[in-house]
Amino acid sequence: MTFNELGISDVILGTIQAAGFVTPTPIQVQAIPIALQGKDIIGIAQTGTGKTLAFGIPLLERVLATKGHALIVLPTRELAIQVDESLRRIGRSLGVRTAVIIGGASMSLQTRDLRINPQVVIGTPGRIIDHLEHRSLNLNQVTTLVLDEADRMLDLGFAPQIRRILEVVPKNRQTLLFSATMPPDIVKIAQTYMQLPLRVEIAPSGTAADKVTQELFIVGKEQKPALLGEILKQYQGTVLVFTRTKHGAKKLTRIVAGMGHTVAEIHGNRSLPQRREALGGFKNGKYRILIATDIAARGIDVTGIELVTNYDLP
Repeated sequence: MTFNELGISDVILGTIQAAGFVTPTPIQVQAIPIALQGKDIIGIAQTGTGKTLAFGIPLLERVLATKGHALIVLPTRELAIQVDESLRRIGRSLGVRTAVIIGGASMSLQTRDLRINPQVVIGTPGRIIDHLEHRSLNLNQVTTLVLDEADRMLDLGFAPQIRRILEVVPKNRQTLLFSATMPPDIVKIAQTYMQLPLRVEIAPSGTAADKVTQELFIVGKEQKPALLGEILKQYQGTVLVFTRTKHGAKKLTRIVAGMGHTVAEIHGNRSLPQRREALGGFKNGKYRILIATDIAARGIDVTGIELVTNYDLP
């Protein structure tokens, strides 16, 4: 199937093709036609399956057709920036303005961006609430609300902020909710705040990715650094290592650097510029190894990672 068969307007099709997108992914094939009809959707799909375009294309269609606005809520700064970059690739030539409001960045600069009345606002829950409280953000014109990686936002404790956002946006809107799993809290949100949502499920909730070989090593805590060192010798490509805590990520980064590897760290104690430099360096090959807390577990768009290691039980 091609994008031409999904009911997308010619003007959006042109920008999609110009951006280099050729074949839609399964979640895009299933979600886009339904979303273009204005229906609410619960999309169950793993990270990396093309969800951004699955909600981004219908969102841009609706914004251009109705002169309404869209709000996209995501769990992490990195994912917000990444979604903004993807939407700009399609929407910039159409005159669609976006604004990113995330923690760790200047409130005053974000307020300035909001004053130009962007059609699409992309943000993390806490910073969205900050702008609502400062009255620098008005959600009265929102016609499309996207909750992306919804289960992750709940895991991070954002349920009160999400509920507040859902209470503030107009009731007459389209809601697109995407999640990798379907916990009870997601069901509750759907029952309370969505209008007869259709469920689009690409793989059963919580399914492991295809073509990934999984191994488990059971060792004592004191043996883990040496074991990781041996594993890093076996793999020559890029390696992503997850730790449970920020302190653990910092400590392990020093250990791995002492082994002679190029390594960067990304976690909540790092500033936004530091996090962007680490992720950018990992993408462009400056760092072979990236050590992260699970803030990086959703939405890191890096191709060709050879090995992902959970240093601690996730």
